[in-house]
Amino acid sequence: MVIHRKVKRVIDKDTSETYTKVNGSNFVRIAGMHGAEINTAWGRKQRDHMKRKIQGKTVTLQPVSRSYGRVVAKVRHKRRLLRWTRKEKQRNLKQK
Repeated sequence: MVIHRKVKRVIDKDTSETYTKVNGSNFVRIAGMHGAEINTAWGRKQRDHMKRKIQGKTVTLQPVSRSYGRVVAKVRHKRRLLRWTRKEKQRNLKQK
């Protein structure tokens, strides 16, 4: 099932809120993406990057599961799958 929704706000790198519900929830977590904690400088930088990328824009969602009341979905914007780049993965591993 593929669903199109407009992003209301980006909460952190891997979680956003949509204007209309997706499978009973307005909150969507991007499958396979793990952002740094929002109370860190890197976490805020990741969130701001994601805001510029998808906030206020329509995305394509392919729900895969649920977690903590959120829908976990593969998310595409302009036909491109949102996922970690190799550089982001390396940087995140260095910070742990």
